[in-house]
Amino acid sequence: MLKYKRISLKLSGEAMGYDEHTDKVKVGAIDFDKVERIAAQIKALHDLGVQVGVTLGGGNMWRGRTSGDMDRNRADQMGMLATVINSLAVQDVLCALGVPCVVMSMVDVPRMAESYASRNALAALDAGKVVIFAGGSGSPFFTTDTAAALKACEMRADALLLAKNIDYVYSADPRIDKNAVPYKHLSYKEVIDRELHATDLTAITLCSENHIPIIAFAMADAENVLRAVKGEAVGTRIDDQTD
Repeated sequence: MLKYKRISLKLSGEAMGYDEHTDKVKVGAIDFDKVERIAAQIKALHDLGVQVGVTLGGGNMWRGRTSGDMDRNRADQMGMLATVINSLAVQDVLCALGVPCVVMSMVDVPRMAESYASRNALAALDAGKVVIFAGGSGSPFFTTDTAAALKACEMRADALLLAKNIDYVYSADPRIDKNAVPYKHLSYKEVIDRELHATDLTAITLCSENHIPIIAFAMADAENVLRAVKGEAVGTRIDDQTD
């Protein structure tokens, strides 16, 4: 029934504060209706027996790359702290749903979250807990997509699932180019050669070197994440194979 039994799930911060009506992010806000929907999907995975590691972005709170003239190190540190806030929000809702979970942070905040160690994360997954990875990669200049790919490698995950605000990887931005073509399957090399914005280059390289498939899909459809772990066709699959 399950194709992937251990996954690294990346959720953008926008998923926690995105307004479908205005097509904009509610900056500085956490929409708990959306958090509850996210938590319900994670619970559904947990109930199926999937081991889930979740990496959250912080774009609803702060986006370092749009901070203007601010020092990039400081801007990215603020972004890492934003992911801690989002992680605690998701943990709170998961706990209310009866899902055992733990927040592990790459940025040391011992009064709020455990410090990340791969051995402890693997032990928590084996104990049936959802692990929420906060603090990005712990270093500036890396995206949370890269952090999720890194965790996928460290967790020895079966797949990296990228839940986005868009349903496929496209040849161009479909919001700008009406002729943009959606892709259902791509190789790692095709993503790099065509300079597609599926995720960042570091994340692609990490998954390619460790043979971890990437599935990018729209989080808006609550069934997509379940379809993905069952191996059903959803969104864009990126792996070693070429069509």
